[in-house]
Amino acid sequence: MLLTEARFFGVGDVRLLRSEATPPGPLEVAIAPLAVGVCGTDSHIVAGSFAAAPQVVLGHEVCGRITEVGAAVDGLTVGDLVTVEPHDYCTRCTYCRLGQEHLCDAKRGYGVKLDGGMTERMVVPARIAYRLPAATPPWIGAMTEPLACCLHGMDQLDPRSGLPVLIFGAGPAGAMMVALARARGLAPVVVLDPRADRRAAALRMGADAALDPASLDEAVALTDGLGFPHVIDAVGSGRILESAITVSSRGGRILVFGVARPDDEARVRPNDIFARELTLVGAVINPYTHHRAVQLLPSLGLDRLRPAFYGLDQLPEALEAQRAGTADKVFVAPHGIPAARGAAGPSPDSASARPRPPNAP
Repeated sequence: MLLTEARFFGVGDVRLLRSEATPPGPLEVAIAPLAVGVCGTDSHIVAGSFAAAPQVVLGHEVCGRITEVGAAVDGLTVGDLVTVEPHDYCTRCTYCRLGQEHLCDAKRGYGVKLDGGMTERMVVPARIAYRLPAATPPWIGAMTEPLACCLHGMDQLDPRSGLPVLIFGAGPAGAMMVALARARGLAPVVVLDPRADRRAAALRMGADAALDPASLDEAVALTDGLGFPHVIDAVGSGRILESAITVSSRGGRILVFGVARPDDEARVRPNDIFARELTLVGAVINPYTHHRAVQLLPSLGLDRLRPAFYGLDQLPEALEAQRAGTADKVFVAPHGIPAARGAAGPSPDSASARPRPPNAP
């Protein structure tokens, strides 16, 4: 069986290739990816600012249907709709042995160092495939991975209900943070974003206020001038970290969640952190939160986000849409846009079918 897949060959060089399908091993499953989220990591890889393995299949936010199971797999069956927790850890380093696998120096991500989901067929260990309710729209299921990352970030922030939170950025991650903040009982939930459409998305997700960053003083006024006890940088910027420290209340906690450029810097006065007893925390990927994300997925109202879909052969357009932010969330649909939206996906014996409908934002 020949499959079409999107492989990364170098800066600006992503090619659609045909390759022979391989059967799953005893403890593996084969998945037909139905919806694959396009995130900043994918754009950074193609732009050359994020390291990836040569000729890797892109895509790490994956939802698909199982088309074949290995002989020793239990708990999963052909036809199951699943989401993929896209990481592989060495299991031998100090961090792995301390239960901090996400800090493993040898970890490999699917879609980064291991072949990911922008293909018609993906083979992964059964242990990283999580069953979803059958009625879940695949594009919603594909958001399990970024939601799991947001959950880890919220765990790191450790907010107290009934207190305010300020979120810098209302892209896909910021929008999910809004939903999680509401679920944690934070109030008011305030968002800063320079784009009117993203401020609108934040309000749809439940933000109490969504303001232009130029209105920073107006945001602080919502806390009676005390500042925010919880601040989230969902963008990734040294400049935003500087602002986050400025608007934090005494005893505030700041989550650095967005992925900043490796060479970006922030000017910080240590006395600010000391005198106001601030706490800065980071959050990377999704240790032990994928299961919880699956459980939360139906209750967060992620269908309030406005998706855009692209065929596998439209990956350049999908990457450009992600960079431009023309939709709340962009998806590649390896088996056609109707399947990504929630129509019946490929059957086990038709995983190589390649419908190519036009984009349907």
